[in-house]
Amino acid sequence: MAINRRDAGVRAPAPIGLAPSASEVVARAEAMVPDLVTRQGETEQRTYYGEDVHEHLAEAGFYRILVPRRYGGLELGVETFARVGMALARGCPSTGWMYVFGAAHALAVATLFEEPVQAELFGDGHFICPLTVAPTGAARRSGDGWIVEGTFRYCSGVPYATHFMGHALVDDGDGAPPWPLLFVLPRSQWRQEDDWGAQLGLRGSGSHSITVRSAYVPEEHVLYGHFSQLDVSRGTPGRTLHDNPEYGGGPLSFMLLEIGLLGVGMAAGALDAYEDLMRGRTTMFGTPVIRTADPDYQQHYGMAVGMLATAETAVLGAMRQWLELSARGAAAITREQELRLAGIGREAFRLSWRAVAEHLFPSAGSSAALAGERMERVWRDMSTVRSHAGLGVFLSTIANRELAKEHFGDG
Repeated sequence: MAINRRDAGVRAPAPIGLAPSASEVVARAEAMVPDLVTRQGETEQRTYYGEDVHEHLAEAGFYRILVPRRYGGLELGVETFARVGMALARGCPSTGWMYVFGAAHALAVATLFEEPVQAELFGDGHFICPLTVAPTGAARRSGDGWIVEGTFRYCSGVPYATHFMGHALVDDGDGAPPWPLLFVLPRSQWRQEDDWGAQLGLRGSGSHSITVRSAYVPEEHVLYGHFSQLDVSRGTPGRTLHDNPEYGGGPLSFMLLEIGLLGVGMAAGALDAYEDLMRGRTTMFGTPVIRTADPDYQQHYGMAVGMLATAETAVLGAMRQWLELSARGAAAITREQELRLAGIGREAFRLSWRAVAEHLFPSAGSSAALAGERMERVWRDMSTVRSHAGLGVFLSTIANRELAKEHFGDG
């Protein structure tokens, strides 16, 4: 069944007024945390965050953080985006996931496409565009463009999206294996399906499928190859157009660092819940004392704090390394460097997960594991992230082998 969103994804938001600073934008995200916590249940039931939350995100400028200034964006950079994503995930993991994977690909468009395409896609600067990596569609040549069709799953961020980026396979009919084509489509050329919400976690992340039926894609709206294999070491249209090295950075590493920043934010929400339990509950064995005074709970809390502080430092440090690498010039962005940065995202998530799975969740008590409790939801959501193909398959196996081959020249 298709969802009729009344074209909510393409309605222009209210103007954001005087452009805010990076610190102001982050503060706006942090201020939303309490309200997002209280609305976690309704977000899961709806399968995406509410329209009023979407409008709040738009008015706060969050969707414009990575959009270039020349197209009405804020151009506040990857670290600001990371801090906003962390804050939203702390309040509601589903909301953070849906926002990050809807808004992040403004960076890819501003990096990879030529100026006329960017001007068309960004419009007034309001741009939300999920991207899926599985080439589940098919494309065939049609005149000066392409015809694309297929069903694309796990389109996180799609309920309010203005566009969609995906991969379709092209069969040249010469006996060679089909090859992937990356394309961009406006909302008018695809249909959102009502097929999300029954998963273990991230039930409110808006990760619905979309269906494309014989959509025409102009030649200038496609890139030949898979997003994960695109080489930016010889320069990008965005680096020249925007005079900003962030629009010449590695698309693969930035995409995979997003998993790390979301893990940090989710685990921070679990730590908040654990702190509330420590202040409000007593120990279960021996003479009851408030948990804040118990050495065992102090130990679990202290370990979790250290692990999360390390994970946050790692992922934000990787964002800065990503920018520094981009600023050194296109040739510095090698496949090996991309994979090294992506690995930091993996380890940041793993460390965040260990803080929850080894310290917070086991010692919180069974009441914290009841359906709908904040700790229970974070555990479910992070468990689901561990099954994500980017984390559970690519970063855990393929990326490690590729990194070693690149380093030792054994490719």
